[in-house]
Amino acid sequence: MLRTIIVGSYISVQGTFLRDYADGRMAVKVGNKTFIGYPVQARAA
Repeated sequence: MLRTIIVGSYISVQGTFLRDYADGRMAVKVGNKTFIGYPVQARAA
């Protein structure tokens, strides 16, 4: 499943979901790299 996370003030990454952390962060994999950040919240329609 693809997920989008925020890894910096202006940087977001979209990749394959790996795991959730207890502090609210999430890990995603892009190619052979793993990124950890906070998930992007969906906007209400």
